[in-house]
Amino acid sequence: MNSPSSVKTSPATVMLVDDHPMLRQGLKQLLQLNPQIHVVTESNNGQHALDLALQEEPDVILLDINMPNIDGLQTLKMMREQNITSRIIMFTVSNYEEDLVKAIQAGADGYLLKDMEAEDLLHAIEQICLGELVVSPKLANLLAKQLRSKPTPVTREVDSLTARELDILKLLAKSLPNKTIARKLDIAETTVKVHVKHLLKKLQLRSRVEAAVWAHQQGVE
Repeated sequence: MNSPSSVKTSPATVMLVDDHPMLRQGLKQLLQLNPQIHVVTESNNGQHALDLALQEEPDVILLDINMPNIDGLQTLKMMREQNITSRIIMFTVSNYEEDLVKAIQAGADGYLLKDMEAEDLLHAIEQICLGELVVSPKLANLLAKQLRSKPTPVTREVDSLTARELDILKLLAKSLPNKTIARKLDIAETTVKVHVKHLLKKLQLRSRVEAAVWAHQQGVE
């Protein structure tokens, strides 16, 4: 049994992607209020953000929707196509349901609005870094509806997972971050990332949130 002092983990790594430098600076200063959150890199455009995400593999990516050239939704799709398993949170001024649905379909793990109070925003990001699913009931319902509509052979999919992948899926269903999963299974965090990529591909799911919702729907515990 781990003692309370032994479960302390390294800070969660965060990447900021927004084309407004003042907003990035403000976000960085806000997140620095929590020593367990570390902004490791930032970008002002989609292609550069993709390259950095592949290089840094941050725990969380805060991604603006409205950017020139390659917008946030396109960037999100490119990241998921490259099997980036970071928690990708759309950070936007748009509260349109259409944008929210498109973000879910492209593999977003959450959706935060820029007009949130600073304290609420910091708390939401803290929860995300801890592995919590910071999703409104409306977002969760849309995600569940989308998953139910996917014609996928459930039994074959579950059987396609290795024992270790199934272990990790069960922990994903509890919304645990990679660091905690690695500690619980006594394996390297990099190994967890590889397994997450493999199981998402096998299950034809685009994000950890989708995996968690799907696992709950199938009774995987």
